[in-house]
Amino acid sequence: MISVNDLRAGITFEEGENIFKVLSFEHIKMGRGSANIKVKVKNLRSGATTEKGYTNGAFVKDIELQKKEFQFLYKEEQSAYFMDPVTFEQKQVPLKTLTGKKFLKEGEVVSLEFYQDEALDLILPPKITLKVVDTTPGVKGNSASNVYKDAQLENGMNVRVPLFVNIGEKIVVDTREGNYTKRA
Repeated sequence: MISVNDLRAGITFEEGENIFKVLSFEHIKMGRGSANIKVKVKNLRSGATTEKGYTNGAFVKDIELQKKEFQFLYKEEQSAYFMDPVTFEQKQVPLKTLTGKKFLKEGEVVSLEFYQDEALDLILPPKITLKVVDTTPGVKGNSASNVYKDAQLENGMNVRVPLFVNIGEKIVVDTREGNYTKRA
C-alpha cells in the first residue's frame, strides 16, 4: 500500500479491477479541513483518462510494472502485434490502451509495460526518426517567415514540416507533441 500523498507522475496503482498510471498530482489544502489530493490518471486497461480525488491519509495498492523489449510487427483495426526478439513469441495488444500508437513503425524495437502477463502500455523514446514519403516541393523565395507544409511519413502519420524538407529525407519527430523537431 502507498499513501496518496506519495503519488507522483508515472506511478502505477490498482483500484478494484482497474490499473491506473498517474499523469499529474495536485495537493489542495483549504482552511481548517483536511487536505485533498487530486490526481489525473490514465486507466491502462481501457485507455481512458480521468481525474480522481482522495482525502489526505488515504491509501492505494501500488503495483510494479515490468518493461520488456518487443519488435513491432503490424497493426489491425483493434490490435497491434509485437514479437519478443529472444523467444519469437508474439503478443497481441489492444490499440485502445497504447499511448503513442501512431508513432509505431514496422520492425522497430519498442518497450512494453506488463503487469503479470498482461501488456498494458507502450513506452516510446521522446524523439524518433521517420522518413518523409510524400510532401509538396518547397517554392524558392517563399520563406520570409516560418512557413510549414504537410508531409506524410513512412508510418502513415501526417506532420507539418518546414518548406526545405523534401521527399526521402529523414526527420526527427517529438513523440510527446507529435511535432517536427529537426532534420535527422
